[in-house]
Amino acid sequence: MARNVEIKARIESVESLLERAFTVADEESGLIEQDDTFFHCGHGRLKLRDLGDDRGELIFYRRLDRAGPKTSHYLISPVTSCRSMRELLEEAHGQVGRVRKRRMLFTRGRTRIHLDRVEGLGDFLELEVVLRAGEPEEVGIAEAEDLLDRLGIDRSALVEGAYLDLMLARS
Repeated sequence: MARNVEIKARIESVESLLERAFTVADEESGLIEQDDTFFHCGHGRLKLRDLGDDRGELIFYRRLDRAGPKTSHYLISPVTSCRSMRELLEEAHGQVGRVRKRRMLFTRGRTRIHLDRVEGLGDFLELEVVLRAGEPEEVGIAEAEDLLDRLGIDRSALVEGAYLDLMLARS
């Protein structure tokens, strides 16, 4: 399974961090609309990410839910019909919830920098440092923490869990 180190933090607004993101990033990939549907799964999380035009990704991942850096193990498979895949997975597993967001995507080396506006939750920064096979997670953690410093993110803003967990906690 592929691995990455993830850190998520609540931010004042996407706009407040844009200039710093442009400064630290090697590349800006633009705005992405994402509609994630989560399904019951006994050994991790399973979500269907709808990217529009009925195309998307089926993503399975496992990680600890804690504030600060965490390693995620994941598998991603392309989906060419999100509508029928969502229906199939709802029937087979049942839906847990849905998260809709607008994501500004930047990259710095192997790190994806996301500035997310999450419907019903607010604005967040998410960093994903993609690890090489066999690479210690501490290397990715150090890279992520360096980027947090460069972006001016206070550690008290770090968030535990997934957007779905935050939404369910509000319900």
